[in-house]
Amino acid sequence: MRICRFNDDRVGLVRGEVIRDVTSVLDRLPAWRWPAPQGDALITGLPELMPYLEAAAEQAPGLPIAEVTLRSPVANPSKIIGAPVNYKKHQDEANADAEISLGREIKTIAHYGLFLKANSSLVGPGDGIALRFPERRNDHEVELAVVIGRTANNIEPGEALDYVAGYAIGLDISVRGSEDRSQRKSLDSYSVLGPWIVTPDEIPDPNRLDLRVSVNDQVRQDSNTRHLIFDVEALIAYASTFYTLWPGDIIMTGTPEGVGPLASGDRVDAEIEDVGWMSVDVRDA
Repeated sequence: MRICRFNDDRVGLVRGEVIRDVTSVLDRLPAWRWPAPQGDALITGLPELMPYLEAAAEQAPGLPIAEVTLRSPVANPSKIIGAPVNYKKHQDEANADAEISLGREIKTIAHYGLFLKANSSLVGPGDGIALRFPERRNDHEVELAVVIGRTANNIEPGEALDYVAGYAIGLDISVRGSEDRSQRKSLDSYSVLGPWIVTPDEIPDPNRLDLRVSVNDQVRQDSNTRHLIFDVEALIAYASTFYTLWPGDIIMTGTPEGVGPLASGDRVDAEIEDVGWMSVDVRDA
């Protein structure tokens, strides 16, 4: 199943090149009063809603994907978790590029641990990237994104995939500088998620997926998640030893080599095998 959010918070199932509007199924979500429960309500209720989504899709007219604006498929994550330097070749390029390393020795995730991105930085591909600090280097980083499906705390790697609601493409945009990662990667629109969530039944092994990003039709990043230092299961389990993971939380699994600068007017095309493809426009903030 491929679940998207589009236009003015409509929910759709993607079937080929069309989207079936299944927003009416949201009426089945439980009502709540303040304070809102932790987690994204749609992701929390997804297991129970799936048969109703399928049934609604059979009756809904199809909207061409090209004619809608794709938003982030997760609306309300409690947190976005980043995995710094989780590909060895990205570590090598960072140490070789003074604009990335700023003269520091770049180590791997095993040294740095994880970092958090503000959930206010989250957008969908149709929203685009609004660059701030154009006098500084702003880089693209394509990543497999994991969407947590149910509450996880201190779990083992062997059970980690049981807690996954689905997968998406993530773009972790970074402004280079001396500030902490969480600050430099949390600017508005610097976390792009899309084009939809693909449920785990369509992706039996998330650690064997090709991923690629092009800027203005020039390929910059081209790798496979088999090169992850901490694989998907290890990342989920590791994160759960520090944080309670709630439905809708997003784990960005790290980026391979080939990161590079963006400028206003660029078009970023990102693709992950079995997940999909999305095109994202870059503009000044």
